[in-house]
Amino acid sequence: MTDFRDKVCVVTGAGAGIGRALGLALAARGARLAISDIDPGTVAQTAGAAAARGAEVEHYALDVSDRDAVSDHAAAVAERFGAVDLLINNAGVAAEGAVGEMGIDDFEWVMAVNFWGVVYGCRAFLPQLIESGDGHIVNISSILGIIAVPDLAAYSASKFAVRGFSEALAGELMVAGAPVRLSCVHPGGIKTDIARSARSPGRTPDELAAEFELVAHMQPERAAEIILRGVARGRRRIFVGADAQALALTERLLGARYQRLLAWVTARASS
Repeated sequence: MTDFRDKVCVVTGAGAGIGRALGLALAARGARLAISDIDPGTVAQTAGAAAARGAEVEHYALDVSDRDAVSDHAAAVAERFGAVDLLINNAGVAAEGAVGEMGIDDFEWVMAVNFWGVVYGCRAFLPQLIESGDGHIVNISSILGIIAVPDLAAYSASKFAVRGFSEALAGELMVAGAPVRLSCVHPGGIKTDIARSARSPGRTPDELAAEFELVAHMQPERAAEIILRGVARGRRRIFVGADAQALALTERLLGARYQRLLAWVTARASS
Protein backbone atom coordinates (compact mmCIF):
# COMPACT_ATOMS: atom_id res chain seq x y z
CA MET A 1 0.00 0.00 0.00
CA THR A 2 2.14 2.84 -1.29
CA ASP A 3 -0.67 5.36 -1.70
CA PHE A 4 -3.26 6.06 1.01
CA ARG A 5 -5.45 8.35 -1.09
CA ASP A 6 -9.10 7.22 -1.05
CA LYS A 7 -8.20 4.17 1.05
CA VAL A 8 -10.63 3.30 3.81
CA CYS A 9 -8.56 3.36 7.00
CA VAL A 10 -9.71 2.21 10.43
CA VAL A 11 -7.79 3.49 13.47
CA THR A 12 -8.62 2.53 17.06
CA GLY A 13 -7.52 4.60 20.04
CA ALA A 14 -7.60 7.67 17.82
CA GLY A 15 -8.55 10.16 20.53
CA ALA A 16 -4.96 10.91 21.55
CA GLY A 17 -1.33 9.96 21.18
CA ILE A 18 -0.15 7.82 18.29
CA GLY A 19 -3.72 7.01 17.22
CA ARG A 20 -4.64 10.67 16.83
CA ALA A 21 -1.38 11.36 14.99
CA LEU A 22 -2.01 8.44 12.63
CA GLY A 23 -5.53 9.65 11.90
CA LEU A 24 -4.34 13.15 11.06
CA ALA A 25 -1.39 11.88 9.00
CA LEU A 26 -3.75 9.68 6.99
CA ALA A 27 -6.15 12.60 6.58
CA ALA A 28 -3.31 14.65 5.10
CA ARG A 29 -2.72 11.81 2.63
CA GLY A 30 -6.31 11.82 1.39
CA ALA A 31 -7.54 8.70 3.22
CA ARG A 32 -11.16 8.02 4.15
CA LEU A 33 -11.24 7.57 7.89
CA ALA A 34 -13.20 5.47 10.37
CA ILE A 35 -11.67 6.38 13.72
CA SER A 36 -12.66 5.28 17.20
CA ASP A 37 -11.82 5.66 20.85
CA ILE A 38 -13.34 4.69 24.17
CA ASP A 39 -13.61 8.44 24.89
CA PRO A 40 -16.19 9.90 22.48
CA GLY A 41 -15.12 13.47 23.19
CA THR A 42 -11.48 13.09 22.24
CA VAL A 43 -12.18 11.08 19.09
CA ALA A 44 -14.70 13.73 18.02
CA GLN A 45 -11.91 16.31 18.33
CA THR A 46 -9.62 14.17 16.16
CA ALA A 47 -12.42 13.82 13.61
CA GLY A 48 -12.89 17.57 13.51
CA ALA A 49 -9.18 18.11 12.94
CA ALA A 50 -9.14 15.47 10.20
CA ALA A 51 -12.17 17.04 8.50
CA ALA A 52 -10.41 20.40 8.59
CA ARG A 53 -7.67 18.75 6.53
CA GLY A 54 -10.26 17.80 3.92
CA ALA A 55 -10.72 14.17 4.94
CA GLU A 56 -13.91 12.17 4.76
CA VAL A 57 -14.19 10.95 8.34
CA GLU A 58 -16.60 9.16 10.66
CA HIS A 59 -15.91 8.76 14.35
CA TYR A 60 -17.17 6.12 16.78
CA ALA A 61 -17.13 5.44 20.51
CA LEU A 62 -15.64 1.96 20.90
CA ASP A 63 -14.36 -0.25 23.69
CA VAL A 64 -12.03 -2.65 21.86
CA SER A 65 -12.17 -5.13 24.75
CA ASP A 66 -15.87 -5.72 23.97
CA ARG A 67 -16.01 -8.45 21.32
CA ASP A 68 -19.60 -7.78 20.27
CA ALA A 69 -18.97 -4.03 20.08
CA VAL A 70 -15.98 -4.57 17.78
CA SER A 71 -18.01 -6.87 15.55
CA ASP A 72 -20.82 -4.30 15.37
CA HIS A 73 -18.24 -1.60 14.64
CA ALA A 74 -16.89 -3.55 11.67
CA ALA A 75 -20.40 -3.90 10.29
CA ALA A 76 -21.10 -0.19 10.76
CA VAL A 77 -17.86 0.77 9.00
CA ALA A 78 -18.66 -1.57 6.09
CA GLU A 79 -22.12 -0.03 5.75
CA ARG A 80 -20.69 3.48 5.79
CA PHE A 81 -17.55 3.05 3.69
CA GLY A 82 -17.53 -0.37 2.04
CA ALA A 83 -14.54 -2.69 2.30
CA VAL A 84 -11.69 -1.58 4.56
CA ASP A 85 -8.17 -1.22 3.12
CA LEU A 86 -6.13 -0.48 6.25
CA LEU A 87 -6.77 -1.54 9.84
CA ILE A 88 -4.62 -0.03 12.60
CA ASN A 89 -5.16 -1.71 15.96
CA ASN A 90 -3.67 1.02 18.13
CA ALA A 91 -5.82 1.26 21.28
CA GLY A 92 -3.85 0.36 24.37
CA VAL A 93 -3.47 0.78 28.13
CA ALA A 94 -0.66 0.23 30.63
CA ALA A 95 -0.14 -1.05 34.15
CA GLU A 96 2.94 -0.84 36.37
CA GLY A 97 3.90 -2.80 39.43
CA ALA A 98 5.51 -5.99 40.68
CA VAL A 99 3.68 -9.20 39.82
CA GLY A 100 3.05 -9.99 43.47
CA GLU A 101 1.60 -6.54 44.16
CA MET A 102 -0.72 -6.05 41.20
CA GLY A 103 -4.28 -7.30 41.26
CA ILE A 104 -5.34 -10.01 38.83
CA ASP A 105 -8.04 -7.64 37.59
CA ASP A 106 -5.27 -5.27 36.45
CA PHE A 107 -3.65 -8.06 34.42
CA GLU A 108 -7.01 -8.95 32.91
CA TRP A 109 -7.75 -5.32 32.03
CA VAL A 110 -4.44 -4.87 30.21
CA MET A 111 -4.80 -8.13 28.30
CA ALA A 112 -8.43 -7.37 27.41
CA VAL A 113 -7.54 -4.08 25.76
CA ASN A 114 -4.04 -4.65 24.41
CA PHE A 115 -4.31 -8.27 23.25
CA TRP A 116 -7.96 -9.20 22.89
CA GLY A 117 -8.70 -5.84 21.30
CA VAL A 118 -6.19 -6.70 18.56
CA VAL A 119 -7.61 -10.20 18.11
CA TYR A 120 -11.19 -8.93 17.93
CA GLY A 121 -10.22 -6.21 15.45
CA CYS A 122 -8.36 -8.56 13.14
CA ARG A 123 -11.12 -11.17 13.14
CA ALA A 124 -13.89 -8.63 12.61
CA PHE A 125 -12.24 -6.74 9.76
CA LEU A 126 -10.30 -9.50 8.01
CA PRO A 127 -13.08 -10.39 5.53
CA GLN A 128 -13.28 -6.73 4.47
CA LEU A 129 -9.51 -6.46 4.15
CA ILE A 130 -9.45 -9.51 1.90
CA GLU A 131 -12.35 -8.12 -0.12
CA SER A 132 -10.46 -4.88 -0.73
CA GLY A 133 -7.80 -6.78 -2.66
CA ASP A 134 -5.04 -4.62 -1.16
CA GLY A 135 -5.50 -4.92 2.58
CA HIS A 136 -3.02 -4.11 5.32
CA ILE A 137 -3.15 -4.72 9.07
CA VAL A 138 -1.04 -2.71 11.50
CA ASN A 139 -0.89 -4.05 15.05
CA ILE A 140 0.78 -1.82 17.61
CA SER A 141 2.98 -3.86 19.96
CA SER A 142 5.90 -2.20 21.76
CA ILE A 143 9.61 -2.58 22.23
CA LEU A 144 8.39 -4.29 25.41
CA GLY A 145 7.01 -6.94 23.07
CA ILE A 146 10.66 -7.70 22.23
CA ILE A 147 12.17 -7.39 25.70
CA ALA A 148 10.55 -7.48 29.15
CA VAL A 149 11.49 -5.26 32.06
CA PRO A 150 10.84 -5.52 35.81
CA ASP A 151 7.53 -4.09 37.10
CA LEU A 152 5.90 -4.08 33.65
CA ALA A 153 4.96 -7.74 33.42
CA ALA A 154 1.31 -7.19 32.53
CA TYR A 155 2.10 -4.68 29.79
CA SER A 156 4.99 -6.72 28.40
CA ALA A 157 2.89 -9.90 28.41
CA SER A 158 0.17 -8.18 26.40
CA LYS A 159 2.64 -6.77 23.87
CA PHE A 160 4.52 -10.08 23.50
CA ALA A 161 1.10 -11.63 22.84
CA VAL A 162 0.37 -9.04 20.15
CA ARG A 163 3.70 -9.82 18.52
CA GLY A 164 3.13 -13.59 18.58
CA PHE A 165 -0.41 -13.30 17.29
CA SER A 166 0.66 -10.89 14.55
CA GLU A 167 3.52 -13.02 13.29
CA ALA A 168 1.37 -16.16 13.26
CA LEU A 169 -1.45 -14.37 11.42
CA ALA A 170 1.03 -12.93 8.91
CA GLY A 171 2.19 -16.46 8.20
CA GLU A 172 -1.36 -17.69 7.74
CA LEU A 173 -2.07 -14.89 5.27
CA MET A 174 1.03 -15.81 3.27
CA VAL A 175 0.13 -19.51 3.22
CA ALA A 176 -3.39 -18.66 2.04
CA GLY A 177 -2.14 -16.25 -0.59
CA ALA A 178 -4.49 -13.62 0.83
CA PRO A 179 -4.13 -10.05 -0.53
CA VAL A 180 -3.42 -8.72 2.97
CA ARG A 181 -0.08 -7.77 4.51
CA LEU A 182 0.55 -7.31 8.21
CA SER A 183 2.97 -5.03 10.03
CA CYS A 184 3.74 -5.35 13.73
CA VAL A 185 4.95 -2.06 15.22
CA HIS A 186 7.37 -1.79 18.15
CA PRO A 187 7.58 1.81 19.42
CA GLY A 188 10.05 2.93 22.04
CA GLY A 189 9.32 5.90 24.27
CA ILE A 190 6.67 8.10 22.62
CA LYS A 191 5.34 11.27 24.28
CA THR A 192 1.75 10.20 24.94
CA ASP A 193 -0.55 10.29 27.97
CA ILE A 194 -0.67 6.49 28.38
CA ALA A 195 1.13 6.69 31.73
CA ARG A 196 -1.53 9.00 33.20
CA SER A 197 -4.24 6.40 32.65
CA ALA A 198 -2.07 3.47 33.74
CA ARG A 199 -2.91 1.39 36.78
CA SER A 200 -0.30 1.05 39.50
CA PRO A 201 -0.50 0.05 43.17
CA GLY A 202 0.60 2.97 45.33
CA ARG A 203 1.62 5.29 42.46
CA THR A 204 -0.24 8.43 41.36
CA PRO A 205 -0.83 9.40 37.71
CA ASP A 206 1.52 12.38 38.14
CA GLU A 207 4.29 10.12 39.46
CA LEU A 208 3.85 7.66 36.60
CA ALA A 209 3.80 10.44 34.02
CA ALA A 210 6.95 12.06 35.43
CA GLU A 211 8.81 8.75 35.30
CA PHE A 212 7.58 8.00 31.78
CA GLU A 213 8.70 11.40 30.52
CA LEU A 214 12.29 10.45 31.31
CA VAL A 215 12.23 7.79 28.56
CA ALA A 216 9.63 9.22 26.17
CA HIS A 217 11.53 11.33 23.67
CA MET A 218 9.65 11.12 20.35
CA GLN A 219 6.54 13.09 19.43
CA PRO A 220 3.52 11.03 18.27
CA GLU A 221 3.49 12.84 14.93
CA ARG A 222 6.98 11.59 14.14
CA ALA A 223 6.01 8.08 15.22
CA ALA A 224 3.01 8.16 12.89
CA GLU A 225 5.19 9.16 9.94
CA ILE A 226 7.59 6.29 10.62
CA ILE A 227 4.72 3.81 10.87
CA LEU A 228 3.06 4.91 7.63
CA ARG A 229 6.40 4.91 5.84
CA GLY A 230 6.93 1.35 7.04
CA VAL A 231 3.49 0.38 5.75
CA ALA A 232 4.22 1.95 2.37
CA ARG A 233 7.46 -0.04 2.19
CA GLY A 234 5.73 -3.28 3.16
CA ARG A 235 7.73 -3.74 6.36
CA ARG A 236 6.51 -6.63 8.49
CA ARG A 237 8.25 -5.35 11.62
CA ILE A 238 8.51 -1.61 12.25
CA PHE A 239 10.71 -0.21 15.02
CA VAL A 240 9.90 3.35 16.08
CA GLY A 241 12.73 5.32 17.64
CA ALA A 242 16.44 4.87 18.20
CA ASP A 243 15.72 3.47 21.67
CA ALA A 244 13.54 0.72 20.21
CA GLN A 245 16.21 -0.17 17.66
CA ALA A 246 18.94 -0.22 20.32
CA LEU A 247 16.96 -2.44 22.69
CA ALA A 248 16.03 -4.82 19.87
CA LEU A 249 19.70 -5.08 18.95
CA THR A 250 20.60 -5.70 22.59
CA GLU A 251 18.14 -8.59 22.74
CA ARG A 252 19.51 -10.09 19.54
CA LEU A 253 23.12 -9.85 20.75
CA LEU A 254 22.62 -10.96 24.36
CA GLY A 255 19.64 -13.28 24.10
CA ALA A 256 18.15 -14.04 27.52
CA ARG A 257 21.22 -12.49 29.17
CA TYR A 258 19.65 -9.06 28.62
CA GLN A 259 17.54 -9.80 31.70
CA ARG A 260 20.59 -9.55 33.96
CA LEU A 261 21.52 -6.22 32.38
CA LEU A 262 18.04 -4.76 32.86
CA ALA A 263 17.82 -6.10 36.42
CA TRP A 264 21.11 -4.35 37.23
CA VAL A 265 19.96 -1.09 35.62
CA THR A 266 16.61 -1.23 37.45
CA ALA A 267 18.28 -1.92 40.79
CA ARG A 268 20.70 0.98 40.30
CA ALA A 269 17.88 3.34 39.32
CA SER A 270 15.84 2.50 42.41
CA SER A 271 18.75 2.70 44.86
